[in-house]
Amino acid sequence: MSSSMNSTLPQRLSAKFKGSFAYYTIRDRLPVILTRVVDTVYTYRIKATQQYGEEGARDCKSIVASLAKLRNEMQTDKPILPLVSDKDEDSEIWQRYLEEETQRNSGQPPSWFQSPWLYFECYMYRRMVDYIRQSKHLKSFDPFREMKDTALEKSQDALVILAKYLDSTSDENGNVYNLFAEFIQIALWGNKCDLSISAGVENSQKISPLSQLKVLKDKILVDDTEKLWQVLQKAREHKAENGRVRLDIVLDNAGFELFTDLCLAEFALRTVDVVVMHDKDMPWFVSDVGHSDFKHTLDFLERHENEFLQSLGQKWTQRLQDGSWILQGHPFWTTPHDFSEMRSVSPELHAELSNSDLILLKGDLNYRKLVGDRQWEHTVPYAEALCGFHPAPHCALRTSKADVIVGLEEGVSEQIEAGDKDWMLDGKYAVIQFCGIVRT
Repeated sequence: MSSSMNSTLPQRLSAKFKGSFAYYTIRDRLPVILTRVVDTVYTYRIKATQQYGEEGARDCKSIVASLAKLRNEMQTDKPILPLVSDKDEDSEIWQRYLEEETQRNSGQPPSWFQSPWLYFECYMYRRMVDYIRQSKHLKSFDPFREMKDTALEKSQDALVILAKYLDSTSDENGNVYNLFAEFIQIALWGNKCDLSISAGVENSQKISPLSQLKVLKDKILVDDTEKLWQVLQKAREHKAENGRVRLDIVLDNAGFELFTDLCLAEFALRTVDVVVMHDKDMPWFVSDVGHSDFKHTLDFLERHENEFLQSLGQKWTQRLQDGSWILQGHPFWTTPHDFSEMRSVSPELHAELSNSDLILLKGDLNYRKLVGDRQWEHTVPYAEALCGFHPAPHCALRTSKADVIVGLEEGVSEQIEAGDKDWMLDGKYAVIQFCGIVRT
């Protein structure tokens, strides 16, 4: 993106705006998350000692000390430090971003409360992983593993209800579009289960996701579901003889939300030939889906005593084996860059996504990265806020948990805010926002 264009864009969200959600996040939420990670690693030292001896205990103590230092830097608004390791696949991206942010900050290193919120929130998780990877025995340790697993286990009743419903549609002779719209909405509202927003406090799905759809319908402020269906139908017509229709899903949270995404992916196979799902390469924003989370979910289902969940676990494992489902990771998803920078930062990922017929991007962080995490007017068109990110037709499925939103009709935000001042933060409202522009 050119510097002249950058100069005309709204400011990025930042903790320098006191009273903003970014300010609250860096002042309160992120220190709480770090404290929970410190407690988790400290508790894990007993298992680490049993498994690795004193070296395991030293690993835990070193990680705890480093994270406590990071928390202090955050709370006292210290300048950002480079990552310890310079040999990881993404190290150069992070170092280059720090240098660019320093240039933008008149040559001064950026500090926690003064620079873009998106950068610092991503940086906290990346630096946490940096410390873990410096250990001798805990390089692949996920401090959020237990929280994610617990959230999945406590959502079992909702999983069973949804699994039975998915099974009941296998012989459905009715309107396939209506069912498609239902599974889109189920996956949309699954996004309410976000452990980073609750600062790691248990947040599972305890009631039927189906019973909520009618109640929540008027909370969807933009609903472009019909456009998604039209794109897939046109793709099917165009590729009927010489190609495969491809749907991509950029995943967000593990647990119940991932299960809703997998149900959508399963139903979508009635229209598409392959579903490519994109996960994270490291522990990220507490509950984001990593490769081990995906595998654990399928293992959990296959071992489950409920026949519907067990059957889905077996079927979905087979989907991965026969290639109708593909699971991909990429370092770009865990960088501080917004998606408008993907073409220049990770051209290979941008090219890969351009092979898709439709991309669904789940959740709040993906939405923030789609629209650059900027102080947009709420009525700015969604396509304009993307600032050129158009590898293929794509859609954001997002419940609002940060104070940025675009594409609303005139007067909508003012009307909602009159009755709910936290409407952009509490996950009660959602958007299904589509952009069909493709730029080569």
